[in-house]
Amino acid sequence: MPIVRPTPEQLKELASSLHIQLTTEQASQYLELMQASFDAYDVIDGLPDEIPAVKYPRSAGARPAAKDNPLNAWACKSTVKGAAQGKLAGRTVVLKDNVALAGVPMMNGSSTLEGFVPSYDATIVTRLLDAGATILGKATCEHFCLSGGSHTSDPAPVHNPRRHGYGSGGSSSGSAALVAAGEAEMAIGGDQGGSIRIPSAFCGTYGMKATHGLVPYTGVMPIEATVDHVGPITANVRDNALMLEVIAGADGLDPRQYAPEVQRYTAALDRGVRGLKIGILTEGFALGNMDKRVADKVQEAIAQLEKLGASVATVSVEEHALAGALWQPIGCEGLTMQMMHGNGMGFNWKGLYDLGLLDRHSHWREHADDLSATLKLCMFVGQYGLTQYQGRFYAKAQNIARRARAGYDKALADVDLLVMPTVPIIAQPLPRPGCPLAEYVARAFEMIGNTAPLDITGHPAMSIPCGTVEGLPVGLMLVGKHYAEATLYQAAAAFEASMEWQQH
Repeated sequence: MPIVRPTPEQLKELASSLHIQLTTEQASQYLELMQASFDAYDVIDGLPDEIPAVKYPRSAGARPAAKDNPLNAWACKSTVKGAAQGKLAGRTVVLKDNVALAGVPMMNGSSTLEGFVPSYDATIVTRLLDAGATILGKATCEHFCLSGGSHTSDPAPVHNPRRHGYGSGGSSSGSAALVAAGEAEMAIGGDQGGSIRIPSAFCGTYGMKATHGLVPYTGVMPIEATVDHVGPITANVRDNALMLEVIAGADGLDPRQYAPEVQRYTAALDRGVRGLKIGILTEGFALGNMDKRVADKVQEAIAQLEKLGASVATVSVEEHALAGALWQPIGCEGLTMQMMHGNGMGFNWKGLYDLGLLDRHSHWREHADDLSATLKLCMFVGQYGLTQYQGRFYAKAQNIARRARAGYDKALADVDLLVMPTVPIIAQPLPRPGCPLAEYVARAFEMIGNTAPLDITGHPAMSIPCGTVEGLPVGLMLVGKHYAEATLYQAAAAFEASMEWQQH
């Protein structure tokens, strides 16, 4: 079907939006010259799209009734059985609801995307199914993933399975909640500012944000390509390492991947920590809202690692706070351009574009008032930077990000791992409906001080439960060199085997 050609008046209006003035005669002349280009558009319009075939049957599924979804953690239940054999045969997995599962609705936590149904499976979905996993459905996530709390998701907040009425953390809120509640053995989460590690810390699960680009993001709705990560959330270390073995590696379709180095992560689980050098990151304990009880639990866990044979020393990375500051222009301007103006896909990269998602998400403009306050806030900051300063702060922040990465790399040249609290607080009560805007936003971003920096630098970081405060989990975060996930698993497995964290 031929594309619609503009009239001379429409072209004049379009040119004006580009700060170019045309007369009606000039517009007609340009339109005549544009026809050959439009003919090429017609050719492309008549061809089928190039998307992966769907290998495993499934139904569209449905959101469970309220009585069967007390945590509001299920977005949709739809069972998809994978291969009969494989590393994950017989294991159950739930997907964050920003991951494409063909034929199954995907909301990404936002009513503005309701009704969208992906036409193909994300790369990680195919890999999970090829490895024998059974996918149980989609887990609720926060509104376009813009919250570290679990109160921004449509249609309802996600409750912490360890204490109803408290946040489960975000934005992979349902993923961690369902694993912690025992409703799925494994989950996929996404992480742009801490969204795998934050809910893992609040719910008491194991969450790995691997090195940027180790796990292909293909088929997952982006926020900003340079901070997009996707990875495993599990109930124990072995499952986490096994899951990463299955989903890691290049797929040839994701521009975030730079020749990723894949290892057999389960081989590191029995090595112990004797001789491992661990650096206690000073800045990681210096956040303004650090709960002393959380810090004390993490210090006790570090002492346990030392007792197991690791050598421990205090280290400093002055760039830790800088990396967190860099997230603001990179995250806010980047998401405004890619996720919003670019309709989720953006431009200037080779890979697999989701035309259905682009078409559906483009309608956000008609329902912009329905976007969450957290997303609006980031868009306001991002658009101001783009309009007032032409994106120069995004560009400068990306340049300075190399300095931030070098700061961590320098510290990691002397130690094998850095450790700190994953988040400075324990899970907080969910904000009440109609609460003040300041409270709503605070509950979304108050916990990202230690997590967001590692999305900027791309270092692997894993949250492991290390104790409780007032009966709620505390997370310890391990950080390693790029592609040193095996070292993180080595330490995590040794700690897990040495104590029962829920009794600590």
